[in-house]
Amino acid sequence: MKQYNVGIIGATGMVGQRFATLLEDHPWFNVKALAASPRSKGKTYEEAAGSRWAMKTPMPEKMKDMVLFDATADIEEIASMVDFVFCAVDMNKDEIKALEEAYAKAECPVVSNNSAHRFTDDVPMVVPEINPEHLEIIKSQRERLGTKKGFIAVKSNCSIQSYVPALHPLKKFGIKNVLACTYQAISGAGKTFETWPEMVDNLIPYIGGEEEKSEQEPLKVWGTIENGKIVKAQSPSITTQCLRVPVSDGHTAAVFVSFENKPSKEEILNCWKEFAGEPQKLELPHAPKQFINYFEEDNRPQAKLDRDLEGGMAVTAGRLREDTQYDYKFVCLSHNTLRGAAGGAVLLAELLAAKGYFD
Repeated sequence: MKQYNVGIIGATGMVGQRFATLLEDHPWFNVKALAASPRSKGKTYEEAAGSRWAMKTPMPEKMKDMVLFDATADIEEIASMVDFVFCAVDMNKDEIKALEEAYAKAECPVVSNNSAHRFTDDVPMVVPEINPEHLEIIKSQRERLGTKKGFIAVKSNCSIQSYVPALHPLKKFGIKNVLACTYQAISGAGKTFETWPEMVDNLIPYIGGEEEKSEQEPLKVWGTIENGKIVKAQSPSITTQCLRVPVSDGHTAAVFVSFENKPSKEEILNCWKEFAGEPQKLELPHAPKQFINYFEEDNRPQAKLDRDLEGGMAVTAGRLREDTQYDYKFVCLSHNTLRGAAGGAVLLAELLAAKGYFD
């Protein structure tokens, strides 16, 4: 595979740090530019991140002395150095939209972890195993932006990465209604127990904007391209509750589902076992060999035990059983900063590279 030079925009934040660790020894992608807020400009990565380094692994040696750019003021310079950028900035929605479009218009493709463009109707929001065909909308987006190479592609919200992969291979049975309660780790808020001590021995029953994302984003992922726009699916009906729990990493979902044509438990388990998408067929570097892993034990999956399966890129499921009000209920888990954030964006970039979108 061809080698690509890449940048990390928002490199000092938690997701930016995760990008750095994932890209340290990537076989295709070489980090050539790091950018953050104006106050970090001119500092080395080690100076800028400093005591805020939140990863369990050390900062990559080859990035420590890289001097940071201003993510907003240095767009042209960054674009001249790289083939594309990963974006994980902490700004308001309108500022993020403008920033990402500015990179795209500078002919620098953007693979974004941010939510700002998830409902822009010509921006693909892709879970690589589920809707890789949505990348075809990039042609329409480039026409709108007036670019030849530049575009924006986004990954979905971390909360839906736990349960939508398990639902997707069951769509052939006609999913009618879904209830999902998510129990979300504190790293999803960019926090650790050291920086958020009030989360110890606590649970917060509200995460701003999360329930709307969890109910609506799956419908875009399952949507279709029509006349240069991605049109959301009309079904299934999804309702969610999203809770913040005292777990460092790993989002768990308790899922209830009803079908038009109720499958057997064996059919569901077989669908999960056999399901593979484009990343598995293409053998992309960060693709889990087994995407959905089912545990027979009643007390699995557990965040502490199972979130790192296949480098944190697999989805784990358990406790599948019939329900008195829905057809079935089960539990799912995914690593929210790997599969759910930076890892999912890296896998999306690998898919884009394999299909020639950066060339």
